Amino acid sequence: MRKKSDEKRQAFLDAAYALFRANGFEKTSMLEITVHVGGSKATLYNYFPSKEELFVECMFDMADHYLENVFSDLEAPQINLEAALQGFGKKILNLICSADLLAARRLMISEAGRSGIGKLFYDKICSHQNQLATFFDAMMQEGKLRRADALLAARQLRALLEAEIYEPFLLCVHDDPPDDTAVTQATERAVSVFLRAYATDAADESRQKV
Repeated sequence: MRKKSDEKRQAFLDAAYALFRANGFEKTSMLEITVHVGGSKATLYNYFPSKEELFVECMFDMADHYLENVFSDLEAPQINLEAALQGFGKKILNLICSADLLAARRLMISEAGRSGIGKLFYDKICSHQNQLATFFDAMMQEGKLRRADALLAARQLRALLEAEIYEPFLLCVHDDPPDDTAVTQATERAVSVFLRAYATDAADESRQKV
């Protein structure tokens, strides 16, 4: 029964994402989503109490699908911190510059001013950042990063990764995704700046010897 319920919920999310992306938030109705999936509006509202919550949830469900393996570089024991952050950063940049993720972010930004949606987005973004913050906290305990606010460090790394090449793609200045060289160089520079701010003296000396 649980599997069937999960499948129904996912079907609503998939239909909602396609309709929101095609028509926008305002022109997409809960009835239209129900018609695409089958069943009743009452069933849809049992899963998602409002269209706003459904909108946010389907945007992040799509993002979660892409982000599923992005943290794998941060899970290995005896991790090489610089290499791990570069691997993680390249995956993140390639993902956020992909057509689907760019379309989702544009849609989220365009609808963020609606009642409650902006806060729902922010809460979801914070939950994703917490995963990176947990990793940074572990690195701080191991002495590879200086003690600081791990969540702030996660936000600052994200900002550094986005700073160099992301905005032109978000604003449709470029049609094609960035090539591997551009992604690699932007990631290396972002990680270098981050580690200069957060690496401990011992970790920094070890990094320079490699």
